[in-house]
Amino acid sequence: MAQDGRPGGRRAFIGSFTAAGGPGLVTARLAPDGGALVLGTAVNDVPDPSYLALSPDGATLYAVSETADGAVAAFRVGGDRPELAGPPVPVDGSGPTHVGLYDGHVLTANYGSGSVTAVPVRPDGSLAAKPSGLLQHTGSGPHDRRQRGPHAHQVQADPTGRWVVSVDLGTDSVRVCALADGAPVLHREFALRPGSGPRHLAFHPDGRHAYVVNELTPTVTVCRWDAADGSLKPLSEVPVLPGAPAGDAYPSGIAVSPDGRFVWTATRGEDVLSVLAVEGAGLRLVGAVTCGGDWPRALAEHDGFLYVANERSGDVTWFAVDEATGLPRYDGSVQVPAASCVVFG
Repeated sequence: MAQDGRPGGRRAFIGSFTAAGGPGLVTARLAPDGGALVLGTAVNDVPDPSYLALSPDGATLYAVSETADGAVAAFRVGGDRPELAGPPVPVDGSGPTHVGLYDGHVLTANYGSGSVTAVPVRPDGSLAAKPSGLLQHTGSGPHDRRQRGPHAHQVQADPTGRWVVSVDLGTDSVRVCALADGAPVLHREFALRPGSGPRHLAFHPDGRHAYVVNELTPTVTVCRWDAADGSLKPLSEVPVLPGAPAGDAYPSGIAVSPDGRFVWTATRGEDVLSVLAVEGAGLRLVGAVTCGGDWPRALAEHDGFLYVANERSGDVTWFAVDEATGLPRYDGSVQVPAASCVVFG
């Protein structure tokens, strides 16, 4: 499946903040050998397409519009240039930061309003004209400035496709949900350590563990995941930095190696990538390396390489991963102003 956009494909899509000078949605392809990215076209049909998700068949790309009004858009990506598959759909929430696919719907995590929105996907991959439902998060946390209310930061399906999980920085919790008549309905909410500020979650390939990178403290919370009853149990919390940061660290992205041996995180305040070894039901910090840029907002693993979207330096860097240690080695970069995420297909 090398060229059609399905898993194992050689395409990449990069999101960026147009309000900060970014080009919008950028296409790229992988060079024939190695992990180098070759940039293609850019389209700015929606403002601030900061996070992206590709449909399973690789034909449609979904992008949030991380604005005060908040929207999500679908793009046809079968040709050389992405084409809007209909007008952007308002998500009835502000500042959507993440988009995921679940049960025939596109779901957005709306950071500003602290909610999750579901928009039906039509048979051709385009979006319905309006959302089918919204789940409003409630609660707060001890951080006076960052946790005065809910801030949904990520939403994704679990490995079985039975549940959807939403990670909320403002309430120090992960919510497990399902859809009922097109609306996200809360199944259970699971508390993490107060003040940790969970940002993103990544599942282990075994489907029994999940790792939550925390933004307000430079740590990862290791959790046991039970898909049978949709439960998440925190087990331990592990630092992602070898020493105390000079100031606020702002961890951001997290990825798990396909073989389940390593977890990688990005930390913006320190401009580093950290490597954690999976040891049974725990993690051990192996080390940290520079991200090759400034303010690594997101990272992704693909075919033995790590890719990092560095927002402030305006580039995407990539790293070859040592198979034995999991440590990344800088291999190259391309310029994408205000880069915010990279997805492959």
